[in-house]
Amino acid sequence: MDTSAYLNVVVEQTGTLAEWVHGKDPAAPVPTTPKWTLADLVDHVGSTQRMVTMLVGERMTAPDDAYARYVPGPADPGQWRDWLNESAAEARDAFASVTDDTPVWDPSGDDAGVRFWSRRLFGEACIHRADAASALGTRYELAPSSAVGALEDWLDTMTSQGYLENRPDYAAAMRGTGQTLHFHATDAPGEWLARREPENVVLERVHAEADVTVSGPATDLMLVISRRRPLSAAPGLDVQGDRTLFDRWIEQMDWVTD
Repeated sequence: MDTSAYLNVVVEQTGTLAEWVHGKDPAAPVPTTPKWTLADLVDHVGSTQRMVTMLVGERMTAPDDAYARYVPGPADPGQWRDWLNESAAEARDAFASVTDDTPVWDPSGDDAGVRFWSRRLFGEACIHRADAASALGTRYELAPSSAVGALEDWLDTMTSQGYLENRPDYAAAMRGTGQTLHFHATDAPGEWLARREPENVVLERVHAEADVTVSGPATDLMLVISRRRPLSAAPGLDVQGDRTLFDRWIEQMDWVTD
């Protein structure tokens, strides 16, 4: 996907989430992110979009101003729908005003800027809609191609140099001596090989033999790897090889819940 396509999906996914949460109980727990209530989830989605809108729209090369101007979500759940839709629309407008080469700060360590943030918002919208579904008992569905994109964002971010440097405990747990994990979507093009090296985690987009291979529908793969669905609730996934290695990988995927 290109930047505009990512943002169109952000608007679409956020719109669906906004309809789901409109007027609902702010104190409702979110099972997939146990430390959050529904109000926390709404606040996170909209406030993140607004922060990225500032970063991109104002071409910020450092994050401090955007963090300092944090915009919390409305306390009244009757205002959530409009606020979320406005957040997504403002983000789309901000990205329309820049090119992929416009200098913008991002935490990946790769100076990916606009390209990083467009896909990051895309991944956030797809995965956090799953959080809303878990809180409200709503069925969650996602096009396989979008699930592949969200999983790609998740894996890239979790193995980025910037993330590993910012989370030393996580980095230490994820390093290894060459152990490999292969993730393979079976209903849309998408497969990745993660190699746990002594200094970092290397991610490649290849088909290869691995110590453990996990394959199946892209949405199940995305939800299990992001810890939104237990493996036991995803019978379509097939795990071949060292199951303990995969379990350890999942155990560390506490990005949002930590």
